[in-house]
Parts: sequence; C-alpha cells; structure tokens
Amino acid sequence: LTEAQACAIAEIDCDLKTNHPMLRLLQGDVGSGKTAVAATVASSVLAGGYQVVLMAPTELLAEQHYATLTAWFVPLGLEVVMLTGRAGASERKVILQQVAQKKPLLIVGTHALFQKNVTYASLGLIIVDEQHRFGVEQRAALRRKGNAPHLMVMTATPIPRSLALTLYGDLDLSIIDELPPGRKPVETRVVYPTQPKDMYNFISKQIQNGGQAFLIYPIIEESDTLQVKAAVNEHERLQNEVF
Repeated sequence: LTEAQACAIAEIDCDLKTNHPMLRLLQGDVGSGKTAVAATVASSVLAGGYQVVLMAPTELLAEQHYATLTAWFVPLGLEVVMLTGRAGASERKVILQQVAQKKPLLIVGTHALFQKNVTYASLGLIIVDEQHRFGVEQRAALRRKGNAPHLMVMTATPIPRSLALTLYGDLDLSIIDELPPGRKPVETRVVYPTQPKDMYNFISKQIQNGGQAFLIYPIIEESDTLQVKAAVNEHERLQNEVF
C-alpha cells in the first residue's frame, strides 16, 4: 500500500469502531488504488460476520470489480456474488437466496442491488463506486436495506456535487493523493477544432508503436436535430481520408 492508501484505511477503521454509521467519501485519481482500500475495508466488515455491497453504475464496471474481488477474496475462503439486471430468473433466484442468509457475503452489482425484492440478512457496509453517477434517493434506497449500515462512496471526479456532499451531506473525506509505484501518469490534453492534424498524427504514432486509440462520439448515426458528429459517418471518413 502507498502511505495515502494506508492513511485512508486507518481513517476508515476509526469510523468502523465508533457507535454510529460511517459516512465517508474516498477520493483519488484513476489508478490511485481506491479498489484496494475498498477491499481492505470490506474484509474487516466480512470478518465481523456482516454482508458488504459494492454498487457500480454500469454492468461493465460491476463485472470488472467482480473479477478483481473474486480473485482476491475467494482464496481467503470468502464468497463473492454479482447481481445485475442481466441475471436470468434462475440465477437471480439463487443469488437472492444467498443474500437472504445471515452469513459473510460480498455482493457486487448495479441498480439491481436496491430493488424491492432484494432482502439483505445482515448488511454492514455499502460501497458506492463513481458516486456522482447515482442519485441521493438511489443511495438512500440501498441504505434502507440494512440497519444503519456504514456507507463509503468513491470518486475519481471531485465535481462540485461531491464538494457539496462533503459540506452539507455530513460526509467525512479521505483523499488518496499519490499513485502506487510503476503507474504511468495520466495526461489530459485539449485539442482545439483547428488542430485535427496534430491529433491524427499523434494517434498514428501510437498505432505504429503498437498502441490503441479510441475516438468517442456523442451519437451513433447522423441526426436531423443534433448538429454533432456521428460515429458511423466519422468511421467512414477516418477510414477513407485520414488513416
């Protein structure tokens, strides 16, 4: 662990030992190790015999967390399940039965975690990833599933709403302000519309060096109402005229 991760874990451990539920925001850049902190905290709560929920805004992110946490926790003899809207009826029934049993269990999922038919036997900790993607009522609906469970929300995006939550939502704040060794720094650059050739040259060099590039557009096909570039048209143009 980095010093910043260890400090965040120590702050959270102090919260867990008090006689009132934790409300804490964990903020750190992408790659700073928030998942490792969350896993460490989860292991403490699981060791106490309680259930832990980790809620992500998309199924893809939930699947990534599930894969990571399964690799970490299953060798320790701890059980991890995933509940998303994609689960089939029979699979969902089995998961709901597991969740309703009073035993240590880590449940990873999406909005499906706070639906009416989901009953937790002993919910001790809720971890919300990318908290800015969820509404206040959605987080509250999940908290009502337990008896005053601890709540930790995580974000890599310190947007004004996150600031407002810390100021007015009674959230304590832990910050991971260093990256683990070996992590390459993330560069963010703005390319103006007058500089497309510079961007295309940069992308070409990355591809020639064995890298990949993703160009993301706001819509798939051209729209009569939205005056923005569409992925289908741009793909054809980039393929034929640029690359």
